[in-house]
Amino acid sequence: MSILSMSKTLFKSMLHGPYTVLYPIKKKENYERTRGKVENDISNCIFCGICEKRCPTGAIKVEKARSAWSIERLKCIQCSYCTEVCPKKCLSMGNQYTSPSFDKVRDEYVNARVPDHTENN
Repeated sequence: MSILSMSKTLFKSMLHGPYTVLYPIKKKENYERTRGKVENDISNCIFCGICEKRCPTGAIKVEKARSAWSIERLKCIQCSYCTEVCPKKCLSMGNQYTSPSFDKVRDEYVNARVPDHTENN
């Protein structure tokens, strides 16, 4: 009985074709809820550092003095926790993965606008 079962599986596999995708040539489609690359809308960021404290791998670094936010892409596990705890909701999780690389990639976002604290009343 097991020979018939195995033969059925064998013929089914031979007629179906490959189950994998030739990655560099054909890219797999990303689904709507795929977790991918973390993006920051830096103009809305208040540099509170909650995302840095809650990141389980320590991939995010926040420098409030410089108004800079950075993420090390190889450390990020796409858990989406940083996007959930952000009070201003400036962090978002896209459904496109980071492009592959051999080097450690640290994306840095710097807020160009400097707050003016010298207002006269």
